[in-house]
Order: sequence, then structure tokens, then C-alpha cells
Amino acid sequence: MTITKPFRRTCRQFVDGRYPPHGNDGFIDDPRFANAPEQYVRAFLVIQKDLRELFDYVEPADQNEGCYSYRIHELLMRACVEVEANCKAILSENGYMLPGKNWDRSDYKKLNPTHRLSSFQVKFPVWHGQHAVRTPFSSWGPSGGKLTWYDAYNDTKHDRHKLFKEANFGNLLDAVAGLAALLSSQFCDYDFEGPYVAQFVDDTYRSDGFETAMGKYLRVKYPADWPANERYEFEWKK
Repeated sequence: MTITKPFRRTCRQFVDGRYPPHGNDGFIDDPRFANAPEQYVRAFLVIQKDLRELFDYVEPADQNEGCYSYRIHELLMRACVEVEANCKAILSENGYMLPGKNWDRSDYKKLNPTHRLSSFQVKFPVWHGQHAVRTPFSSWGPSGGKLTWYDAYNDTKHDRHKLFKEANFGNLLDAVAGLAALLSSQFCDYDFEGPYVAQFVDDTYRSDGFETAMGKYLRVKYPADWPANERYEFEWKK
């Protein structure tokens, strides 16, 4: 059995392997698919704009991942707040309810099997060193570990004076990559801003397996490990 209609806020692989097939993405724009999705995308785009301004002062490079500052701390807080907001939106709009309980990371982690978050890779297009590609949710895979960048957010939120160094450049980049992965897992690259222009080298199309994410800066490699019975199979027009 395949999935013959979309889950809310869930963009997953179709049976033919694509995300989603051209002309079959109308469900993302359907008002039943998500409540105010453009607001979640817009929040990400503002964070991305501020991150790119930060790159004017902190070069995106392996050597700088340990840098920390109030500006980096601020962006880490904002990115993780948006991660939480997206997790809560996905859970609540799909009927997940726990009356009398504040949701936490144990609830958010339930999105890994439904959105394959641990399989997402996010690439920073300009980078010096070996860490351009981030896998922000990889520890939610079989190992079942914690998210270092999310722990840094919580730790510095509650005791910034003592743990300020944890709000570093590397954790910020993982948090932004995590937010990009979360949004891609819901809406693919749908952000109303036009198509991605393919890259050509020596008159030949070259692909590194990544696709441009919403906002046209970061690049995303979508999960290719969906079991056949958990993939979408429908024609939205029908």
C-alpha cells in the first residue's frame, strides 16, 4: 500500500522517487494542507537574511565554528524558536494532542519517522573547509542521541553567563540547517519565489545531488530512504 493522499504539512517522496513530481505539487498550496504556511517560511527567510549579513563579519569556515557572540546567540535563539514552532505546527495540525503537558524534544522527535528528518542534508554554498554539508538531525537516527545545537539553545537560554560559549557559530549553522530541513520536509522548496536555475560547467549539467532550498541560498538533499509503502502515490488534480 502507498499513501494516496497527503498528510498535513508533509512533503514526502513519491513512488517515482521525486519530490514531488512537476505538476503534482498543488496540494502544498491547498488551504487544507497547512495553516498560514507563508508565515513560517517568511520567518526563516528573515533569519537567513540576517545570517548572510553575519557572514560579512564571520567567514563561513571550519576554523570559525567555535566563535561566539551576542549576535550569534540571538540568531541561535530565533532559529530554535522557529524549529519548535514548526514542530508544534506539524504535530498539532496532524491531531497530536497531550492535554496538560508542555511539549518538549521527546514530542518533537516523533517527527523523525514521519518526515525523515535524520536523513536530510543541508549544504552551505559558500564555505571554506570540510563542513559545508550539515546533517542537523542525524542523531535522531538509529543512535537516538540528542541534538547538540538544540541543547546549546536550551542551555544558554537558561544560563547564558556560564554557558555562553555553547552559543557558537557551528551550533547556529546547524540550527539554521535544521530549520531549513524542517521547512523542506513540509513544503519542499515552495516559497513563491520562482524556479531554481540549473548549474552548468563546461556546457554540461553538473549535479551534486542537492536542490535549492526555499530562499534560493541553502541547498538541500532530500531523503531517498522512504519505504515503498510510505511514499505518496496520487494525482492531485484528481
